Amino acid sequence: MTGGDILGFQRNLTQTPVSDAEREAQLVNPGFGKVFTEHMVTVRYADSKGWYDARVEPFGPIPMSPATAVLHYAQEIFEGMKAYRTAAGITLFRPEANARRFRDSARRMAMPEIPEELFLQAIRELVEVDEKWIPGQAESSLYLRPYMIASEVFLGVRPSAEYLFGVIACPVGAYFKGGPKPIKLWISEEYTRAAPGGTGAAKCGGNYATSLVAQAEATREGCDQVVFLDTTERKYVDELGGMNIFFVYDDGTLVTPPLGTILPGITRDSIMTLAREAGHQVVERPYSVDEWRADAANGRLREVFACGTAAVVTPVGTLRSASGEFTVADGQPGEVTLKLRSQLLDIQQGRATDTHGWVHKAI
Repeated sequence: MTGGDILGFQRNLTQTPVSDAEREAQLVNPGFGKVFTEHMVTVRYADSKGWYDARVEPFGPIPMSPATAVLHYAQEIFEGMKAYRTAAGITLFRPEANARRFRDSARRMAMPEIPEELFLQAIRELVEVDEKWIPGQAESSLYLRPYMIASEVFLGVRPSAEYLFGVIACPVGAYFKGGPKPIKLWISEEYTRAAPGGTGAAKCGGNYATSLVAQAEATREGCDQVVFLDTTERKYVDELGGMNIFFVYDDGTLVTPPLGTILPGITRDSIMTLAREAGHQVVERPYSVDEWRADAANGRLREVFACGTAAVVTPVGTLRSASGEFTVADGQPGEVTLKLRSQLLDIQQGRATDTHGWVHKAI
């Protein structure tokens, strides 16, 4: 299969489908990333062929040689997105933005760029086949994980000549039970996430692997997430282990770290759009921990929140480090945080009019 017939997916569906009763039982409380749907998508790539062999097949292991390139040289990227069950049908939120970011990540990791229409078709194929796995409860969704790995069998420091693109999916419930709860953050003073010219803006597994030791440190310190600082001066906020971050001031201004070494979050971009439409000034600039601490103390800083695909918008209450801790305002979710969260969720789940062209019907 090449670029001319990219929609020709072969369907090889499971011969042992899960019963309706068993599926419904799993959907009651699926957690996150623990329950997977019955099928997956795979598409192959070779330098000599282009994209070919597009399939929908039963979810299961991927045969792999011990010499497969991804295991040794970490050529791997992925995305995170969701499908929603709404009154208008099954919808996706800004899937073309995920497709663009996936291509950007591929370019940075010396991997082939998958055409946007092929990426989107792969998503639609899996959503259509496993539509019954999409929950219908409030704030629930089907989390979709497109990924690509270097699949050539060889040892040598060069880009692979073969790749496997795939999509898997898992039903997820509300991230917060009983509403969003403020989280505690830990400043990593020893570890950094990404340097200028590095892979910080690419959604590759290596970025997350290097964050795990710092996240473990945060957990030991009684915190929910780690805050990474810049690699040069170790004073400016970069991003969290898996989320972007915003600071809300008493005059309504939102401040967020600039792109470059951080992931260009789709939720981040959506929040910025909604905030500006609501009359907030949104400023992208370097933001230091000292500024965070000082403005929390003098009362100018009223709210802090993090954002990402999984949790959407997460209030931040306390910042902790080896030198102590402090809390912003009263440590509870702020008015701006909750309003932006509600606005975004309402658009994603079809409860509000989409004036931006963000919502795409999948089925």
